[in-house]
Amino acid sequence: MTYVKLHTLFLPNLSIPHNNTSNPFSSNFKLNSTTMKFIASVLACTVIGTSAFTVKPPTPFQTKLNVGGDRMTQNINYDSTQPYSGVTQGQGVNQGQGVNQGRNTGYSSVGQVRDTRQIFDEIDQITVQGGSLKTCSFNEGVDRVTVFMKTEGRPLTANVDLWQGPDNTPQKMAVYLEDGNKRPYRAIIETPGASNAVSIRNTAQLEYPLTAGLELDYSGEQPIIFDRSEYRIVQGGAVYTTPFAPAVQSVRLSLRTDGRPLNARVELLQGPNNDKQVMEVYTEDGMERPFNVIIDTPGVGNVVRIVNTATVEFPLTAALEPYIVDENINYEESGSGMVWR
Repeated sequence: MTYVKLHTLFLPNLSIPHNNTSNPFSSNFKLNSTTMKFIASVLACTVIGTSAFTVKPPTPFQTKLNVGGDRMTQNINYDSTQPYSGVTQGQGVNQGQGVNQGRNTGYSSVGQVRDTRQIFDEIDQITVQGGSLKTCSFNEGVDRVTVFMKTEGRPLTANVDLWQGPDNTPQKMAVYLEDGNKRPYRAIIETPGASNAVSIRNTAQLEYPLTAGLELDYSGEQPIIFDRSEYRIVQGGAVYTTPFAPAVQSVRLSLRTDGRPLNARVELLQGPNNDKQVMEVYTEDGMERPFNVIIDTPGVGNVVRIVNTATVEFPLTAALEPYIVDENINYEESGSGMVWR
């Protein structure tokens, strides 16, 4: 009886012959697979109803976000019905792995003219042993950072990178100093956006540690060296050299592009092919993150050489000017006139 009602309700067009072999209670009665699947689907719909096919609206939820190295957390209400920008406000300087805990970096202004050794005495310093890595991250309110490195008179070889997010290195610098005490390293790195961090890796052996420090700048001022100095376009593969008088104690160099990548090598020479300082520079966007460095040039016969290591399709613009000039410096040779450089 149940079979007849089901056949009448859901299978009106299905013709089943009424004989002994088609009796549903007979062992010889058979239904094909299509009919069985249709009956099962109709039964399932009558049991579960139509509520299973109704789209439910999204509901807000709460999550916790780590905002610092001190394991402090704050609750953030996230509504899945609204777009998420992915930007969160940081709290101060976030100490990353390898940073000397408990130290705060200094603060500076771009317009101030100060000697590199004077700044080293004012900022907090950390020691980077040979083969080790130190990193430091900071909040998005920092416009740029100045990286300082020096040694006790030994050579210095290090890699300085700017990280922005995971697996993204928009700026790289490979640095070599013949004498890290006589000519300390000082470079200015632009840090637009958020999630910026600076890494310093000492690529020398264990016997050659270095001392490093960071200075943060919140002023928002942009370097104006290109406005007050004569600049020159260096084509890909070209070389540009500029000598300086003995009175010039340090020079300021800026390299930029029109938005294309920047690849260059900057050398400080003192005598024919006598490299005192070498910097291999890569910048993902030479307009957003130009390369700025202040080079100490003690002694006489100093020459700055700029080599555009990119191809001819990637020219760069270079601006060079004296940074500190001391007319009272006297490098007159005495005796036989022999001078070691």
